[in-house]
Amino acid sequence: MIWNELGVSGGTALIVLCALYFVIKWAVRNGIREAYQRMNGEKGWLRGACERVLSEEPGTAQE
Repeated sequence: MIWNELGVSGGTALIVLCALYFVIKWAVRNGIREAYQRMNGEKGWLRGACERVLSEEPGTAQE
């Protein structure tokens, strides 16, 4: 099979494919949530955090 030519065993290929499935599933779900929030005029957690960081004045960072 092609996996043997690449030097990957069947178990390793299965684990990689499962991990890839869950990463893509997570990314699509978060993308849909973000699009839904934008359509409703809400800000997502990432956009809100970026705006808070960028709105701070230089030299006022808390230590």
